[in-house]
Order: sequence, then structure tokens, then C-alpha cells
Amino acid sequence: MSELDPSISMPVKDKPAAAAVRFRTASLSKLTVQENVLAYVFLAPSLLLFGVFLFYPLLKSVYLSLHSTDPAGRIAAYVGFDNFADLFASGQFLDGIRVTALFALLTVPAGMLLALVLAALTHNRLHGKRLFQFAFSLPLVLSVGSAAVIWKFLFHPTLGMLNYLLELAGFAPVAWLVNPDTALLSVSLMTVWMNLGFNFIILSSGMQGLPEEVYESAKIDGAGAITVFRRITLPLLSPTLFFVLVVSVISAFQAFGQINILTSGGPMDSTNVFVYSIYREAFVNFRFGTGSAQALMLFLVIMLLTLIQFKWVERKVHYQ
Repeated sequence: MSELDPSISMPVKDKPAAAAVRFRTASLSKLTVQENVLAYVFLAPSLLLFGVFLFYPLLKSVYLSLHSTDPAGRIAAYVGFDNFADLFASGQFLDGIRVTALFALLTVPAGMLLALVLAALTHNRLHGKRLFQFAFSLPLVLSVGSAAVIWKFLFHPTLGMLNYLLELAGFAPVAWLVNPDTALLSVSLMTVWMNLGFNFIILSSGMQGLPEEVYESAKIDGAGAITVFRRITLPLLSPTLFFVLVVSVISAFQAFGQINILTSGGPMDSTNVFVYSIYREAFVNFRFGTGSAQALMLFLVIMLLTLIQFKWVERKVHYQ
């Protein structure tokens, strides 16, 4: 029984059926190749833009960070990791990180808290809430340069509106941008206002998407407004808050325009955040090697902070 009976004949596929199968397989393979080619054709413009404006500058920065350059930006010599060693030895990295971290602490929590409160207030059915939503979203339409120029007039020590209001209230005028103790706080105040439009729109949109039946159930159970906000709104809004947190931290570590216009890194380097330090090193002192090393270190810091937020902070996020 272990051997096949030679008298039993096995069914043999006819040649036309086998040819049809081979033709169908070849057609499917050809169709798959055509679809892949078509997909890469559609992706080509985006890949080209990413290659020119993202990957090439990144690779160029890595190349420049390993070389010294002359004032014209030409490669002078290969120095290995000396630019990174000089960066740590001079204290530029630690000073830049300290000022940038302080700037992020002053702007991110305050900006998120203010936008959250305003979004919660305008989420209720109040008369004229559309007008308030429009007013709170207005900073979004202004560029960083325009907003910085407006606030530079407001911060003017003698002609500024802020000192005029302080004097009307009986307080002494403040040297907003020329005092090292208040310069970073002043720039942070302007940044919080400038980011208010984006944060408000994102959080207000998140609140609009919360299920109404949950609020109706809480209302039937007799929950107060603060309890509803703390036990229902915040947990359901946590994915949106997490998004705003990640974007705000990255934005704070990349702040440049308002620093350049308002203080130029001064006074006494009190507002010399990391990006402005990179700008000054590369385009003022024309040391592109050291500037590229700083840029790569900033890239690593932002990536590390983002990974930490996704690793630890995201655990507190409540996804429906």
C-alpha cells in the first residue's frame, strides 16, 4: 500500500488551462508594477521637495559640522568632532539650552493654559461667542515679523502703550526689552500672545468634537461645571492637549523671528536662545562648521524631547 499502483493514472492539467494561469499571473505582476510606478510618479514632487529642502540640508549640515570653513563658507580643513568638542568646552551649548528651556517653560504651559481657558469659555452657549472666537483666533493670521514689530512699539520704554498703562495705574515704567531680568519674560509674553490663535483653534475644535451625550448624562447626575471640566472634558480632550504640547515644545525650541527683531539675543545674552545662537555663529561670525554642529545638537535635543513625550506623557492620554 506504500507504493502507488502504476495502473492508476494521475490527472494531468491540459495545456490551455496552464497557459491561462501563466498569462493571468503575468498580467497581475505587470499590473502591480504599473501601480507601483504610478504611485512613485505621484510621490515624486513631494520626494523632490523633501530631498531639496530637508534631506540635502541635513546631510550638508553633517558634512559641515566635521569641517572648518573660511569666512566665505568654503571648506578649509577636516576637523572631525572638534567643532562639537569646542561647542561643549565653550559653554555655548549649555547656555543656549538653558535659555531655550527657560523660554519653553515660560511660553508652553502659559500658552496652553490660556488657550484652554478661552476655549472652555467660548465652548458654552453664550451670546456673541462667535465674536470672541474670531478675536482669540486673530493672532494666527499675523506673521512673526508683523507681530514682533507691533509688540516692539508696545514695549517701547517711553512711547509704549504698556508703560503708559502702568503709569496710569500708579506703577513705575518697566524696561521691558533692555533689562536682562525682564527681556526673556517680555519676549515670552509676546510669544504666548502670538501662539494663542493656533492653540485656541486646535483646542476649541477638539472641544467641538466631544460627545454631547456624556455631558447630558453628567448633568442628569448633578455634576457641577468644574467637576464636568475636570472629570470629562480634560480626559476626553487629552489627545488634543498632547498634540498641542508636542507642537508647542518643538516651536519653542525653534523660536527665532521674535528674538531677532525684539532683542537680537540681548541684553547680555539673556535671550540668546539656541536657534539665534546658530544664526549668529553661522551668518554673523561665518563659522559654518560650529553653526552646523549646533544645529545637529538642537536636532538631537528636539528629537529626544519628542521621544520622551511620546514615551511618558502619552501614557496619560485617554483615547476613546
